[in-house]
Amino acid sequence: MSRIRFFNTTGPCNPNDHYMLPPKERLVGAQLHRYLRDSLYWVLHAPRQTGKTTFLQSWMREINATESYVACYVSVETCQGISNAEIAFPTICNAIKFFATSFEVPVPQTNDTNSISLFGSMLHEWSKLVAPKPLVVLFDEVDVLQDETLITFLRTLRGGFASRGVGTFPVSVVLVGMRDLKDYIAASKGGFSPNPGSPFNIKADSAVITNFSKENITRLFAQRTEETGQQIAPDALDYVFEQSKGQPWIVNSLFARATMRVLDENCTQTVTLDHIREARQQMILARETHLDALAYRLDNPQVRNIMQSLMSGEPDPTMANSEAFRLCLDLGLVSLDQGMPQVTNPIYREILARQMTFGPQMAIPIPEWQWQLADGNLNMDKLLHEFQVFWRRHADIWEEKSDYSEAFPHLLLMAFLQRVLNGGGRIEREYAAGRGRMDLAVEFNYKWFIIEIKLIHDYDAPQTVEEEGLEQISRYRDKIDPAAQSYLVIFDRRSKSLQTPWADRIQWRMVGDIAVLSC
Repeated sequence: MSRIRFFNTTGPCNPNDHYMLPPKERLVGAQLHRYLRDSLYWVLHAPRQTGKTTFLQSWMREINATESYVACYVSVETCQGISNAEIAFPTICNAIKFFATSFEVPVPQTNDTNSISLFGSMLHEWSKLVAPKPLVVLFDEVDVLQDETLITFLRTLRGGFASRGVGTFPVSVVLVGMRDLKDYIAASKGGFSPNPGSPFNIKADSAVITNFSKENITRLFAQRTEETGQQIAPDALDYVFEQSKGQPWIVNSLFARATMRVLDENCTQTVTLDHIREARQQMILARETHLDALAYRLDNPQVRNIMQSLMSGEPDPTMANSEAFRLCLDLGLVSLDQGMPQVTNPIYREILARQMTFGPQMAIPIPEWQWQLADGNLNMDKLLHEFQVFWRRHADIWEEKSDYSEAFPHLLLMAFLQRVLNGGGRIEREYAAGRGRMDLAVEFNYKWFIIEIKLIHDYDAPQTVEEEGLEQISRYRDKIDPAAQSYLVIFDRRSKSLQTPWADRIQWRMVGDIAVLSC
């Protein structure tokens, strides 16, 4: 019996073991034939786990199969954190030998004993070794190089660029990482942009790898259907795209969990929407490496500020021009939807929100009040009444200790909800960047509850904020479930002199079928 392939989430994909689509199909801004024909150096950048390494290794095999060139993939990841070039370059040269051996291409040697010139000497000797074929080198993880190491690495390539050719220096080089090359040069120069004489000027193109399209996702699962007969429901495919926005690792993880954990790997039962939803929940709770790495990015104050701005929904005209925003774009945390910035997909929104609310959630006592009705459903009225009490008692003190001032109300309410719902329900979050709101859809026991958060600032008219919120929550409820219980939560964030006293501020009233809570 032949081995069944599977959806891969660890390392590069290969068609013998994994369901996969040719990553070359998703390249944008690249002309692969021209880079070889015209002996060009170029850059490929995209967020983590989008298929860069898979592309490089498959392209290497494709080039070598023509027998017109010798191509080799080399990862310089072992240099992470090494800013001293004298230490880094022997490490890079050892990586070259390792990958040349691994991919069965001639392994270079050099007698150069100078740590700085060793790298250039090895590339020259390697070119001589493979002659009369030209040498092509695919450098991966270049984003780990920093400071002196990065600048010297690039200067070495530029130094050999003019004399590149058969037997002298690699005719074509690609540098691959999460960000465009100029961003790393600027970081290594203390934030200053590369000048015209920098190593950046030998680059022919900057290309990217895009996420999967919906059609790509359909084609990917169709490979499993062809091999095993297992089908997937159309609404399950729609949900995979909606939750992932085509991010390749998330797509593969949802499919892998649905077909190998939610269902038995030998099962041919149709994968349904409920199976994918369960896979999503498992993936989030497991805090797999890809998602954990995103949460870790919140330790960066620049990233934290961007996330706070998106979460609070308050417009920031300076955000799109900031280095922090470009960093978030390159990391894949943020994308543009019709020109508006947003967290890239609902899975990332969930992971980032959980990370930002983890501290407050752990500090909130286990509720002693009855938050379930006699029939087992969620008593959302009781829960939000208790939150109003909690907010009055703790908000001022807790905010002093928070890293998120503008988004503090959103985070504390989400932490309160999460403390109660952990293991028994789920929250879907929608950040409306630039529109002054955040939408939450809480599902418990197959029943939906809609919560919209709005803030009143010094420049706002409270009645206008409420009217906007009522209109916005009605639209969001129609999108999720027209029958859902709905709550508009308005936090007074005005200066102390403009705020009403606590005794008057905490209110609960009904406007039609929507509960309006003032905090």
